[in-house]
This record gives sequence, C-alpha cells and structure tokens, in this order.
Amino acid sequence: MELKINGNKIFAPLKNKELVLTPEERVRQEYICRLVNHYGYELAQMDQELQVNNSHRGQGKARADIVVWTSASAKSNEDAATIVVECKAEHITIREEDYFQGYNYAAWAGADFFVTTNLKETRIFKVNKGKLPKRLEEIVDIPKAEELTNAKKIKELLSQTKAFTSEEFRKLLTKCHNIIRNNDKLSPEAAFDEISKVLFIKIRYERDNTGTQIFSEEEFKKLREAYDKTKSKQSLPFYQQLFERTKEDYVKDDLFELNDTIKIKEASFEAIVKELEVYNLSRTADDVKGIAFEKFLGKTFRGELGQFFTPRTIVDFMVALLDPEEGEIICDPCCGSGGFLIKAFEYVREKIENDIQKAKEQIKAQLFDEKYDSLSDKKKAEIDERVDEYFTILNQELDTIHTDSRLQHLSSDCIFGTDANPRMARTAKMNMIMHGDGHGGVHHHDGLLNVNGIFENRFDVILTNPPFGSRVEKSLKITEADKFTDEAKIKYYTKRYGEEYTKALEQVNGNIGESVLSLYDSGKLSGLTEVLFIERCLRLLKPGGRLGIVLPEGVLNNTQLQSVRELFEGMAKIILITSIPQDVFMASGATVKPSLMFFKKFTAEEVAQYEQAKTTAYEQVTAKYAGELAALNTFIANKNNPRSEIKQKKAELKALEAKIAEEVKPIIKQLFDYQIPIAQVQKAGITTTGAECENELEELLKEYAPYRKEHKLWEATAKRYEYKVENNHLYKKLNDGEWEEIC
Repeated sequence: MELKINGNKIFAPLKNKELVLTPEERVRQEYICRLVNHYGYELAQMDQELQVNNSHRGQGKARADIVVWTSASAKSNEDAATIVVECKAEHITIREEDYFQGYNYAAWAGADFFVTTNLKETRIFKVNKGKLPKRLEEIVDIPKAEELTNAKKIKELLSQTKAFTSEEFRKLLTKCHNIIRNNDKLSPEAAFDEISKVLFIKIRYERDNTGTQIFSEEEFKKLREAYDKTKSKQSLPFYQQLFERTKEDYVKDDLFELNDTIKIKEASFEAIVKELEVYNLSRTADDVKGIAFEKFLGKTFRGELGQFFTPRTIVDFMVALLDPEEGEIICDPCCGSGGFLIKAFEYVREKIENDIQKAKEQIKAQLFDEKYDSLSDKKKAEIDERVDEYFTILNQELDTIHTDSRLQHLSSDCIFGTDANPRMARTAKMNMIMHGDGHGGVHHHDGLLNVNGIFENRFDVILTNPPFGSRVEKSLKITEADKFTDEAKIKYYTKRYGEEYTKALEQVNGNIGESVLSLYDSGKLSGLTEVLFIERCLRLLKPGGRLGIVLPEGVLNNTQLQSVRELFEGMAKIILITSIPQDVFMASGATVKPSLMFFKKFTAEEVAQYEQAKTTAYEQVTAKYAGELAALNTFIANKNNPRSEIKQKKAELKALEAKIAEEVKPIIKQLFDYQIPIAQVQKAGITTTGAECENELEELLKEYAPYRKEHKLWEATAKRYEYKVENNHLYKKLNDGEWEEIC
C-alpha cells in the first residue's frame, strides 16, 4: 500500500476519503501503510480517530489516532483493542511525559501495546491496564498480524523491555572490541580508539539521515559501491573517507587529530558495522548509550588506566551532596573519563526536565479544565492542538540543538574539564556525547594550568579525584609548549570571557621558564599532586563556591602537612569530611585509603571575618610579648652593638616570632569557629571486586541535606524559570525578569 497525495489532500483508506494534508495526517497515513506493508495488518481490523468516552481530564486528546484489533470481527464486536497508536507531526519532538495523553486511551481501551510516532522516532510501550504508571515501560516491538493470536509471542514481546538494551549494547561494544584485538592485534586502549572512530562515523551518518536510516552493513556496501565507481587512484578507501567526513564534522571538538586515520582493516570495520546495525545511535536514548559506554570503558581500561575511574557510588554521592543547580558552572580539572562531569550534567538536566514537566502539568490543568468536557469536538481539537504546540516549544528547552535552550546553555556554558592524558581527555569528550552532550568544555591540558574557559574565580562547583602519590618536581618548568597558540580560539574565548580570559592566559604566557610549583603557595610547602590540586581547585572557585574532592586520608592526619592544612583553612571552610572504606577503590587498582572532603570557598564577608580574626589574635599574642619584642628590636637596630650579638638577637627574634605564630593559630580557630561535620561509613556500595553492596552513603546524604539547609552552608545561584499561558500565548520568565512571549 502506498500513500496517495493529491495537492493539499491525502487519501485516508480507513475513512475511504481524502483529508486535508496536515503534517500529522501525513504521519498517520504513513504509519498505516507501515502497519499494512511491514506488519501485515488488514484495513478491516483498524480504525482511526476514535472518540474516547472515558478519558481522564488533563490527560490530553479525547481520541485515538490509530486503533488495531486482533481481527475485523473483534473490531465489529467492539472487543478490547490490541494496539493504540498516537501520531505527532514530524517536526514535533516527543518526550515521555507527553505520551500519557495517548496511553490514557490505550489503557481504557484494554490494549496491550501503545505506540507513539512522528516517523523520525517511533517508541513502543507496554500497557499496564487499569492504572497510569509514573513511568512508561518501553519495549522493543509490536506483534505482526499473524502473531496476534499467539499468546506466547505476545507475552514474549511484552517482556522485551528496553531496560536490557544498555547491557546488550555494552556486550556488543565488547564484542566489537574483541574483533579488533583478534583481527588487528591492537592493545586494549588502541582498540578502544578504533571502536570510538566507528561509533562516531555511525552517529554522524544516522544523524544526518534524519534518524530514519541505520548505518548497516548493507548500506555501507551500497555506498561503497557507488563511491568506488567514481573514485580516482589517489582516493582514500571508502571507510577512510567516511572517517575524514566525521573528523570534519567534529573538528571544533578536538575529538581526533587532523592526520588521524582508521588503523584497522576494512574487513574489521565492516564486521563492526554489521554488529552495530541493530542500533540506530542517533535515536538510542542517551542514558542507554551512556551507561553502556561507561561500563564498556570500565572493563576496557581496568588495570593500566583504572585510576581514571571513580566508582559510580562515590560520584553519585558527591554530586548529590553538592547539589549543583541550573546556571551554576561546574568543573573537574583532572576529569579522567568524565564521570563527575557526566553525573553533574545528568543531575542538573533532570532538574530542568522536572521543571518543564511541572510547566506542562500547569498548562494541562489550565486548559483541560472543568469546561473542557462540555466543549464541542472542534473546540476540543483546537485546545489539543494548542497544547501540542506549547509542549513542542517546551520540549525545545530540553534539546541541545536549539540555540538558547536551557539544555543547550547547560551543555555549552556550564560543563568544563581537563585531563593531562590525551586518550582520557578524548574519552571524556566521547563519553559526554554518549550521555547527551556537555563535551565542548573538555580539553587535553595540564589541570594545574589555565586553558580556554578554565581559570581562577570562575566556578560554582568543582568535583574531582586528582592523582595521588606523585610529585611535581621543582625542575618541572612552564614551557613554550604549554602556551595556547590557536589564534582563532583565542579570539573566540576573548570575545566570550573578555578581560578575565586575557588575564588567565598570563598564568602561562607570563611565566615561561618558571617552575609550575611557583604558581602555588602550597608549592613552597609540598610538591604532592593532591596538595597542589586542592589549592588549584580552591582558586578556580568563585567566592562561596563548593568543592568535593577525593583525597588520601594522610592529607588529613600527616603532621608534615600541617602547614598545608593551615593554608587551606585560610581559604575555605570544611563543610564535610567523609571517611570511606579502603576497598572502594580497589576495583580500580588503587590501594590508598581515601576520604571525601567538601569545602566552601570563603565569601568576601568570610574573608573579612577571617582576616579580622587573624589581626585580633596577633594583637593579643604580640601584646603578651611586647616587652621582649621591643627589647630585641631595639638591640638589633643599634648598630653599635657587636655583630655577633646582633646575629644572636636576630635568631632569638625569629624564634619568638615563630612562637607567636604558633600561639596565634588556636586563637584564630577560636575566633573563627565553625562546626566541621565528620562521617565514617563502613560500606559504600561497592566491594573490592567491583560488586554491589550496601551503600551507607545514601543514608548520610539524607541526613546531610537538611543539615546544610538548616545551617545555610551555602547559597546556590540557580536560574529560576516560570512559564504561563495567557490569551492563547505561551510566556517565559527568567528569575525576576520580564515575561517573554515564546509561542
């Protein structure tokens, strides 16, 4: 069966007449064709635009777009339907919360399957009869016509939930990885690089083909055949040419080196394409791709690069505890594979999604009011259309493609990270893309040095697990190679950040030849990387910004680091110390017992309070030793005194000043006193083998959240949005600004 379009009319076989060719009507008729041609259904067992007599107010349309019964006789007998289809125009982005309007009818009609489609994306859900679930359960497919009476097959289809897709995808990636290791004899890390290239070729192809064409083995062969007919002797092999196009597409993202090539045989490439053809990666949900990719990473890099992976239970706890808000700028200056950045991105994204859902519920309550049921079908249809339009606009807020959307701002303006290992920096970018984006602020760079948008006094939240146990030697100099020389990017970042960016570049450009240690006050006290990164993170924070950092427990109790701790106590408040079991990081190859430390950088007011405490304490102690100080200084100032005695008095003065400094410290702590919560957990959700176990961090989080609010430990600078419908128009307001019409 084919579509029949005549000018602005389209033939509807279920109505046996021509209808106005609207975008939604076209989608409906195309899906009817698919039901007939692909699934084998007969027109006699289908109907379209059925009125709903029992829909719940506020759940959306009072009709079903397409209904399918087991047979024509079941339809005529008005038996329970089997499949209900909700159609949207192709330009409308559908989100799960919008599906409930069709699901409401599907449940009332007694159907087993609910389908929603805009042609670009088709999603299928299992219907839980008699109730509206909080979340819809997505499944793989609907039955074909001959399977409708097969109870076993129906049960099987209803059990094939997409919840398993993530693990299946992970296993598939591992299988592809093994193809390369076996065929091309590459190391695990090098094999991973090649897998990544194929994945991004596939993503680019499927995205550019509007999500309707899977990059399959058949498609690859067809395209290669066409390419080979026109290529010259100097032309690259087709699969290498595909990679060149992909590099061009991601050139601004620094995912690949300009001279990079695919380093596997064409046969290996083709075998991987075949394995991956069961998925359209442009349509696969971000959480499915992201979780699978992350698990695959963990297994691939376990061992040599295991230190780059912070266990998810730790990441989840630290992100939730610092509770990043929309509009806050987040950074990890040693990001590894991007675990903290991904979780922070997802955490804030969920807040935005919940906010949009709240706005939708308000719109539904306003427009599907008590008057709705008494309206004519025409008026109901007008309201339904308006709700669809409003929801489409609101959904755009959750799309990174739309300039100025809330999710785009989160992705491009709020997520930053660096890693000194080029493979891990690239992996973090890829990982972020798989999870839905936020990769643009991730760079390959020394985390102790400024680069692009990563510089002092800029971030609201920093989450990091810096390298332990290594040292930065005095011999490590800032060199010309550390300079950022890309003029186009310098121009871009200067325009974006202004004078602050110009100053930031001077940290490197103005210190060529100097030791890296000289950049930091703690560098005079210790060369330990974990120590330097504490200061680096505190400097990166805005006043009042929050830091969550994984540290070896020795940083807290090593007497040799007392001066280091005192330095940091003069920069920030400690808002929580959490001791966790040593075995948490053993699965990643680490052997040091870790602690999780949380700081809040001093606000301007707290800086003033701390400085006043120092002044008061110093005045108190020096008053105690005023006579001795005066006598020593007078003796030293008298040039007639013997040099040897002056030298001795200088030594005595130095010793007295050191004594005063020690006596000042407890007074400062007394004057600048605050509570430091300390917690110890015995189980943190992961064992030495990486297996799951009880997670006491979850209970700690429940206790800490009200504690930090009660004690007002920090003030978040969240962006607050409001939406309203007025006079058939949709308006948006940011914080206390003016209402802006958006639809």
